[in-house]
Amino acid sequence: QVQLVESGGGLVQAGGSLRLSCVASRYIFSFNGMGWYRQAPGNQRELVATIARDGGTNYADSVKGRFAISRDIAKNTVYLQMNSLKSVDADVYLCTAVRWGDAYWGQGTQVTVSS
Repeated sequence: QVQLVESGGGLVQAGGSLRLSCVASRYIFSFNGMGWYRQAPGNQRELVATIARDGGTNYADSVKGRFAISRDIAKNTVYLQMNSLKSVDADVYLCTAVRWGDAYWGQGTQVTVSS
């Protein structure tokens, strides 16, 4: 069983920054890819950013140039650096990992942006 534990969420002023972390219970290089989604209550999950096993990254248009996904393989951790935060970025951010068709999810970390 794979466990993903997110941290780093919190309250930040508009224009500020946060860095989210996702620690996996197994070697992250065993995953085909990992990523971050976000979800507001009653809404569908929205892709934010992904990082493939080969290190390739992909971003939602709404966060390009502001967010950056990275990883530390030795720490089994994926990060999401979020800069220039806007009120529309406020959501629960969830870490995900995919391995041979199986998707795993963390519990999420809340990001709140004050204007």
